[in-house]
Amino acid sequence: MILTKNYLEKLGKHQLSELAEFIVMENFIHHSNGETPEDYNKDIKSIYNEEVKYYSNSEVYVAKDYLGFILGSIRVLKWNYMDLLPLQKIFGINPIMAMKNSNDIFHIGRFAIKKEVRDIKLLKQLMVYAIAPVCQHEGNIAFAESDSKLLRTLNLMGIKTTVLGESVDYLGSETIPISMSYDGLINFYNKNKGLVSEDALVGAESSKIHKSVVSNYYQNINNLYLHKSN
Repeated sequence: MILTKNYLEKLGKHQLSELAEFIVMENFIHHSNGETPEDYNKDIKSIYNEEVKYYSNSEVYVAKDYLGFILGSIRVLKWNYMDLLPLQKIFGINPIMAMKNSNDIFHIGRFAIKKEVRDIKLLKQLMVYAIAPVCQHEGNIAFAESDSKLLRTLNLMGIKTTVLGESVDYLGSETIPISMSYDGLINFYNKNKGLVSEDALVGAESSKIHKSVVSNYYQNINNLYLHKSN
């Protein structure tokens, strides 16, 4: 049995290399019988570089055991309309075209739980932290790339998702592009937010970037995509 702390903590920028290694290794442990490809260090470096780029607009939450090793992780990013999201890079899906009259756009990623951990409460805690900022406005929406097994679990827990395209193999598992609206998340959030501390949720709900910046880039990029489609 693995012992966990009774709280989750926010990960510092200097710990992102630890996060990247955890994500890659757990993905292959879960989906490839523990066999890692020869170039797995390339995957670790790629994830690390991506998370460093995202860090100023994101929050990373982890659960650790009593020795300080990561047991679970998740990251929520408030999109600045400039950085290339995995949804775009992996699936070629434009988030702007996949939403309707939304307020802020978020991306939820880097979700992983150590294979030996069998704790549905931990999964719910991680999700509550990630969706907290999404659930602050009825027009908010979140995008994610979900493992097919996790997607079934999310739906069973009451999180409503919309599949945006065909699955691809990513980091050793079948991965599906999805969106999650405020309406599809708020019931789960209200039901489970008591699993984490109120003080931590206040921090999770806060935004790192100004909405005025988002608004300007939204208009510019939206015009660019519309021009290309004509």
